[in-house]
Amino acid sequence: MKFLHLPELHFNWKIVTITVISTLLLIIDRYNVFTLWKPLDRTILYLFIPLALIMVVLREHPRDYGLQLGDWKAGIVITGGTLLVILPVLWLLVRGDGSMRWYYRSMIGPGLPVFTFFDLLGWEFLFRGLLTFSYVRSFGADGLWLQAVPFAIAHISKPELETLSTIFGGFVFGWIAWRTKSFLYPLLIHWVIFTFVVMVAGGSNG
Repeated sequence: MKFLHLPELHFNWKIVTITVISTLLLIIDRYNVFTLWKPLDRTILYLFIPLALIMVVLREHPRDYGLQLGDWKAGIVITGGTLLVILPVLWLLVRGDGSMRWYYRSMIGPGLPVFTFFDLLGWEFLFRGLLTFSYVRSFGADGLWLQAVPFAIAHISKPELETLSTIFGGFVFGWIAWRTKSFLYPLLIHWVIFTFVVMVAGGSNG
């Protein structure tokens, strides 16, 4: 019968591979601990494994997925401008949201910037490197929204206000990566934001 007939489907094997592998890595990270330091786990899962995927399986260069300085002049301007706008807003939000203060306060301690950097290094490469560049090349501008979806879902269990914002924040981070041709500038922004939020939460009395 005609209504049972499906048009022939053609899959882009690279997109299928990247989507499946990135999803599996997120699930594995959620349910497993491999080392004594979670940021190291995430660097292995989200940076080293994707780099191996790019070079060995896809046979491409990591710079094609944002592992480069890119347009560093635009990157500096965008990074500085974004932080000038967002940090005062975050200060107000964290101090006014008890769930965010409770969630992040326990993270304060010696070596905080090192912890937050390595916790985000692979994370940002997965989303703003591997997914952003592969999806935008295949789906055009819509790829920026597509990479933001798993990014937002991966925030579930974090404070509600933060999680609600991540679909939009993920899109903006993706746009910055694509505009600068580098995942480094979203990484820098995210690193400063993460560190700042923990410090504000740890210094709040409420």
